[in-house]
Amino acid sequence: MPKTRLFPQRRPNLLVWCFAFICAIIAVIVIIAGIIVFVGYLAIRPKVPLLYVHAARLDDVVYDQAGLLSVRLIIIIKAENHNQKAHVSFYNTRLTLQYHGLSIAALVADPFEVKKNTSQELNYVVESSPIPLGTQEQRMTQQSLQKGVMPFFLKGNSRTRWRIGRSLGSVKFWLHIKCYMWLPMNSTVVYPSCSASSH
Repeated sequence: MPKTRLFPQRRPNLLVWCFAFICAIIAVIVIIAGIIVFVGYLAIRPKVPLLYVHAARLDDVVYDQAGLLSVRLIIIIKAENHNQKAHVSFYNTRLTLQYHGLSIAALVADPFEVKKNTSQELNYVVESSPIPLGTQEQRMTQQSLQKGVMPFFLKGNSRTRWRIGRSLGSVKFWLHIKCYMWLPMNSTVVYPSCSASSH
């Protein structure tokens, strides 16, 4: 008659119990931290800051028969912070002003801070050196001179950072500006409607 051998039942290793206990503690900490961040987010309701062209003006245009163009512009960039409970820092702000695809000026800004629920203006005076134009650009410039309006394009990026509370960490975004500006040659102030995005 076959015999059945009974082996003694092995008890779980103490190290396994310790590892399971530590994993449980870590899981609880992660869940609690997630709840705190979520509640803080709902309480503060952070909003992405804005950076856009508020106003622009073409003050002077010099164009000669050799195809050299010089311009003088005033451009006002506005930074807005609609957060009720957080200051916002702007840094790595660099914009490029173009005329028919030609880069004529770089607009940069030192890091600056916008207090909660306020705005700040960056005023740029752009005086370009003589810009040599190609044949196509010369033709388009002559057409613009006849119409009394000149086209400019401003594009660039800025980095933002602000804190959500004192212990919930910081939020960072890239802001992107793309702005087409048709500026009259009679020094009329224009308020462009520009596209802006963030990520």
